[in-house]
Amino acid sequence: MAKKSISTGSRQRQLRVGEVIRRRLSDVLLRGDVHDPELNRFSITVSEVRSSTDLKVATAYVMPLGGREAEAALAALRRNKAELRHLVAKDLTLKFAPDLRFELDATFDQIDETRRLFSDARVRADVEAPEQDAADDGGENGPPERAPDDDARG
Repeated sequence: MAKKSISTGSRQRQLRVGEVIRRRLSDVLLRGDVHDPELNRFSITVSEVRSSTDLKVATAYVMPLGGREAEAALAALRRNKAELRHLVAKDLTLKFAPDLRFELDATFDQIDETRRLFSDARVRADVEAPEQDAADDGGENGPPERAPDDDARG
C-alpha cells in the first residue's frame, strides 16, 4: 500500500495553524483565563503545537517553568481541555475547533543531555581534534594552491 503524500501547501497550512494555536494557547494560559486555580498556579511554556493533516487535532508540547510538577501541570491541562479548546478556537477561522492534546516537551531534556555530552572531556577532545587537523593542513576548504606558472601569466 502506497503512503499518501502531503502537499507542500497542506504542510504550510498545518504549520501556520499550529503556530496560531500555540500563540493563542500561550496567551490564554498567561492571562489565567481558565477557571481552575490548580492550572493557573503553573507558569506553562507552550513550545510547539503540531496539527494533524485534517486540522482536527492539535498536539501542544508544554513544560511548566523549571520542569517542576510536570505531571500535575499536564493533568490540569488535560482536565481543562474543553475550556481551553473553546478559548483557543474563539477567534480562529477554521471549520472545526481542533481537539487539543497535551504532551510534555522532551526537547528540554534533550538539550540538557546534549550540554552534558559536550561538557564531557572525551567528547570535547573529539570535537576539537578535527578543527586542529584542519588548521594544521590548511583545511579541506582552505585557499587553493597556486600553480607555479600563475605568476608568469601576471
